[in-house]
Amino acid sequence: MKARWKKYSALAGGILALLFVLTVTLVYTVYYGYFHVNGFRTAKYPVRGVDVSHYQGKIDWNVLASQDISFAYIKATEGSTYVDEQFADNVREARQTRLRVGAYHFFSFDSPGLTQAANFVETVEDFEGMLPPVVDVEFYGNKEANPPAPEEVRPQLQAYLDAVEEVYGKRPLIYATYESWELYIKDQFENYPLWIRDIWNRPENSLNWTFWQYTNRGRLKGFSGDEPYIDLNVFSGTVEEWEQWAR
Repeated sequence: MKARWKKYSALAGGILALLFVLTVTLVYTVYYGYFHVNGFRTAKYPVRGVDVSHYQGKIDWNVLASQDISFAYIKATEGSTYVDEQFADNVREARQTRLRVGAYHFFSFDSPGLTQAANFVETVEDFEGMLPPVVDVEFYGNKEANPPAPEEVRPQLQAYLDAVEEVYGKRPLIYATYESWELYIKDQFENYPLWIRDIWNRPENSLNWTFWQYTNRGRLKGFSGDEPYIDLNVFSGTVEEWEQWAR
């Protein structure tokens, strides 16, 4: 009986040790971007792309574009005064590749929508083939713990969207996390294409999303900034639908 108990005990110990090693390995590969939790869920979406900012540092766009991506959104501005230091170089060099290129603005809860739109318009010159502009609405600093009231944010966001659409003649997309979507976007900006962030699951079809950021820990070649990772995204439709949408 004792021998059998020792045998079972050793077997259980071995199984637990194996499970521990597998768990540690999984956590390591996910944390360092070698495995994406959502990776298998994106297989049905053939059109992929990145969004970048100065955090990626100097980008070799020829190298980046040679990988499995079709588009790139580049951070241009934030708030009413900030301009991303890498935007001018990024947009100029990205346009020399096969990628479709667009620009995005990080929305501030601390300044008027019209002055933020003026900052974006002054920075981003319209160019042939430019993808529709994007406004990134998400919490920063202590805003998630102390979110601004929706009745204060929505009019400013609407003012921003209207001003930008008037200049570029294209309806902007709204990028949002679930938290910011729930508080500010839901049932209020349904006429604007949605770019949703979800690094754990595939977004519900009921959201009617256009882009999905499925990981913030992508590992691609071609950049060497302070941030070793890059955001990876997919378009919701087929290649044919992408070509039509992008035009």
